[in-house]
Amino acid sequence: MAHEILHKVLIANRGEIALRVLRACKELGIRTVAVYSTADSELMHLSLADETVCIGPAPSAQSYLSVPAIIAAAEVTGATAIHPGYGFLAENADFAEQVERSGFAFIGPTAETIRLMGDKVSAKAAMKRAGVPTVPGSDGPLPEDEQAALAIAREVGYPVIIKAAGGGGGRGMRVVQREEDLIKSARLTRTEAGAAFGNPMVYLEKFLGNPRHVEVQVLSDGQGNAIHLYDRDCSLQRRHQKVLEEAPAPGIDEQARAEVLQRCVRACIEIGYRGAGTFEFLYEDGRFYFIEMNTRVQVEHPVTEMITGVDIVAEMLSIAAGNPLSIRQDQVKVQGHAFECRINAEDPDTFMPCPGQVKQFHAPGGNGIRVDSHLYSGYRVPANYDSLIGKVISHGPNRDAAMARMRNALEEIVVDGIKTNVPLHRRLTRDLGFAEGGVNIHYLEHLLAEGQA
Repeated sequence: MAHEILHKVLIANRGEIALRVLRACKELGIRTVAVYSTADSELMHLSLADETVCIGPAPSAQSYLSVPAIIAAAEVTGATAIHPGYGFLAENADFAEQVERSGFAFIGPTAETIRLMGDKVSAKAAMKRAGVPTVPGSDGPLPEDEQAALAIAREVGYPVIIKAAGGGGGRGMRVVQREEDLIKSARLTRTEAGAAFGNPMVYLEKFLGNPRHVEVQVLSDGQGNAIHLYDRDCSLQRRHQKVLEEAPAPGIDEQARAEVLQRCVRACIEIGYRGAGTFEFLYEDGRFYFIEMNTRVQVEHPVTEMITGVDIVAEMLSIAAGNPLSIRQDQVKVQGHAFECRINAEDPDTFMPCPGQVKQFHAPGGNGIRVDSHLYSGYRVPANYDSLIGKVISHGPNRDAAMARMRNALEEIVVDGIKTNVPLHRRLTRDLGFAEGGVNIHYLEHLLAEGQA
């Protein structure tokens, strides 16, 4: 497998994902280059890499987001490929293009695919063509003609949501419960959108009140072969940030699941997808609605690895080397259940980041426990980056067993010297509503609001 294309891989990331990629490379006999900023000279994977290059000062704009610095590091070290991890430049089409143009292999999809899936409108259109279920709506701008607008809303079914095309971050949106309020709401949203975003265009979609967030993991080799690795539930979120994930998603309609898995595989083949990817859906009343595709490895990939036994990162490397998929769909079987708790260096009550020195770190262990973390006793968590310091993953023969193992692991973990969100995870894994399975995306926010009340 240590194919000529992957003679030496530069890991363009930091923290736990950099360590994860490095481990996969070492296992496959691939040489590694670790890049780091001046704030990150204490990172664990630096001592394990074959070569290290400092690519700039602490601010990510001058280091991990600096395309010239990363390309230069690859040139200087004679690297042959670049793995972007997640975050930073992982879904930057210009970066992927620059990497390939400079003569290196990009371990991920083509720049063209990243662009297609990075634009929500073109992504939704591509998915509709491939038969992936999308949120029903106006499919383009809501017509100014009142009768035409009313007809669309009637067909979609109330409640609907009117969104500004130029909006984002939860701004420029209005939920409409009744037909008699539609036209007025559309006018108001158009006026606001014009003022706030300089673009008065609005579109309409079905409003899903209490959906779950369910996603499908895929692998595709860009040579006409694609498989799914089943699904994950990532509904426990705070401010659109995932906190705790599990696989497979509990309590999903089996027919809807089988159909959506097949359609995601077909979509990969149709768009010529290459690498690992994730289709994200809202799921409500037994139906899936596509929202976006992530064209990279995800933070929560370990829960899928635990239930399928497939090494997603190794497969990404193999695909980048030009190999066809090494696994067929009929070889992928779900075994048991898995959870992942994202451990952040933050105050468990205020969620404020808590950088600083880790005086003591003790990782939990036992049957079915995996810890993906770059922490060690004495490590200083810098203030410059995301607060994720590790992930605790549990696997068991069923959901209850995996949950029990996670509870044990959260009791065993010790991170001394800084505050972490471990107390929040302890609370969540003992929460009766979550224990039942199938909570919606608003559940955690409501739980936290109750706690503050």
